Amino acid sequence: MEINTIKNGDEITVAVEGRLDTTTAPDLESCLDGVKTLILDFSKLEYTSSAGLRVLLSAQKQMNRQGEMIVKHVNKTIMEVFEVTGFVDILNIQ
Repeated sequence: MEINTIKNGDEITVAVEGRLDTTTAPDLESCLDGVKTLILDFSKLEYTSSAGLRVLLSAQKQMNRQGEMIVKHVNKTIMEVFEVTGFVDILNIQ
């Protein structure tokens, strides 16, 4: 997995490429300190495991206290995972 971040003041955009799984999910957690708006760009995310979902849920909880989290450019495969797991009701997906 590759993570590219663009910080603009207290807003950060995180573009995730590849697989979000047990070995790569912790890398995503390290991006949240001091952020008021977190934008996750999943245009190049190919796969997410339950570990990836856990990190997303944790990030959403943290961002509910700090500001907002927006998930953008979700492909069909990842959207199906979000629908089956109920994450469409938890995440702000645009």
